[in-house]
Amino acid sequence: MKSLSLLAAAFLAVAAPAFASGDKIDDATRDKATAAMTAQGYEVRKVDMEDGMIEVYAVKDGKTFELYLDADMNIVKSNNE
Repeated sequence: MKSLSLLAAAFLAVAAPAFASGDKIDDATRDKATAAMTAQGYEVRKVDMEDGMIEVYAVKDGKTFELYLDADMNIVKSNNE
């Protein structure tokens, strides 16, 4: 029974960081992304994390964009909605 408890604890120790990192974004990253996109003329509506990238919903020139940024705040992918 003790080995089963140790196995469960080991599993939780490995799984917990992956679960905790999830798709959450901290305030500093959100603020940095907002500032970077505002500097490029976008009106930022929402900032999230998706698949390890920063996802920004923004408007520019009357068009809505879904932007994906890397850690350096460079636009990696842009979808015009």
